[in-house]
Amino acid sequence: MELHQSLPKNSKNWPHPPSCLRACDLNFPPNHVLITVAGLVILRQRPGTAKGVIFLTLEDETGAVNVIVWQHIYERFRRPVIAGRMLRITGRLQRAHDVTHILAEKIEDISDMLDHLITIETADNEIGKDI
Repeated sequence: MELHQSLPKNSKNWPHPPSCLRACDLNFPPNHVLITVAGLVILRQRPGTAKGVIFLTLEDETGAVNVIVWQHIYERFRRPVIAGRMLRITGRLQRAHDVTHILAEKIEDISDMLDHLITIETADNEIGKDI
């Protein structure tokens, strides 16, 4: 079964976020539902004209995710926003004029998972050399 067939079609059937959605699957959930995404931080912007808003871009294996962090959210999750290399963000999906953003509500630094991924890749490469 393909992912989009298993996703609920309206917000009444969307009571909680799945563990994480990939960037390529953000077209399927209804607008304004709570979702969770994860990825490498490839861009942090805090324009002086944005009144304290921070814009993040995360990248996963399927594409990029744009995240808006309002000032009060930034104050609660300052450390992961500033220092996190890989983040898991839960927030509201916002779609307008063919642009999709996540309005962050919870931000978690999951950068320690990068070390685990490197260990797995190294082990896989070592196994491949023996064959």
